[in-house]
Amino acid sequence: MTGRDKIQAAFAPEGTPEIPAVICYEDIYYRDHWAQLTGLPWWYGDSPDIAHQLAWRRDVIRNTGQDWFRLPQCPSRQRRRDLSIDVRPDGVYRLDRATGRAERLEAPRVGGGLIPEGAFASVETAAEIDARIAEPPPFDVQAFAASGRADLAEALLAEVGAQLYPITHISSALWSTYSLWGFGGMMTMIATRPDLVTRACERYLAWSLYDVQVAAALGAQAIWIEECMTDMISPADFAAFNLPYLRRLVEAIRAAGMQSIYYYCGNPAGKWEHLLDAGADAVALEEGKKGFAIDIEDVVERVRGRCTVLGNLDAIGVLQDGSEAELRAEIARQIAAGRRNGSRFILSVGSPVTPGTPVEQVRLYCDLAHELGKG
Repeated sequence: MTGRDKIQAAFAPEGTPEIPAVICYEDIYYRDHWAQLTGLPWWYGDSPDIAHQLAWRRDVIRNTGQDWFRLPQCPSRQRRRDLSIDVRPDGVYRLDRATGRAERLEAPRVGGGLIPEGAFASVETAAEIDARIAEPPPFDVQAFAASGRADLAEALLAEVGAQLYPITHISSALWSTYSLWGFGGMMTMIATRPDLVTRACERYLAWSLYDVQVAAALGAQAIWIEECMTDMISPADFAAFNLPYLRRLVEAIRAAGMQSIYYYCGNPAGKWEHLLDAGADAVALEEGKKGFAIDIEDVVERVRGRCTVLGNLDAIGVLQDGSEAELRAEIARQIAAGRRNGSRFILSVGSPVTPGTPVEQVRLYCDLAHELGKG
């Protein structure tokens, strides 16, 4: 079976005979391990040239060995004609012929950058929310295709789409409000201004539904729904401010012919039924390393075949720091648990691969999973 075959089968009611293996947030892994995954310059990641984008992706796909890939959108053809990369003695610049501007690019920072001070505004009225979060335009699939924004996705699908499963990412509506208010503001608003939280969620959901149409136009087969920090609100608030929007998003993904993977980052205690009531085709959870436990066997026992389950192999204790024997044993344990979910299971790590994890260890993880995952 190809990787695509395995993941498609994992979503089917009868399950998959061969367990697929993936890593979550692969873009983070590629950023932090660029020099180990490809010999190409870092600025290929910022290049408007489709050939450059394909070249570095070929390398990382080949050297990682997982069964899916994130399907990218690219700038329009006109925009790509306006942009070029200029490598100078004092740095790398992106030139914009339309404006005459030369923007100096910086190499990606391992571990990512910090959120700048003042990134979160004081948004305290419905009018301010509307001004910050404009309504999306109607999606025109023909205009989107004609613009060339799917050119990179189409080229990747032509090369690896028959072997690997294409996905995209979308944030849940409530989690998106973090970008509006920050953590403290988001929590305060849920407690004191539920009307504004509802308005912001409606606006963010509208954009998520727009992005579902983009994902379908790109050729994605599934959408990863990201959610963080909502374990810190009450079950009642979760049901009021989160669940209705999750359901609408999941329904839209299904109506567009794609699968949904709901990644709930945090402690699911007290919210298990809410998580499953969202109706996603698959549920993914992080590993328990923040003072709470999420054991894959308990996850499978709670799900009971109602949806596909993604594994939550420990990204630090096992993938980064474990021996080959420890990695093999945990992969086998996770797969055995997944078999008890009717083989509706995709082996994954519970959180992004760390900068300190060697690329050889990630490849070993994928190779062992493919070896042990055969029925």
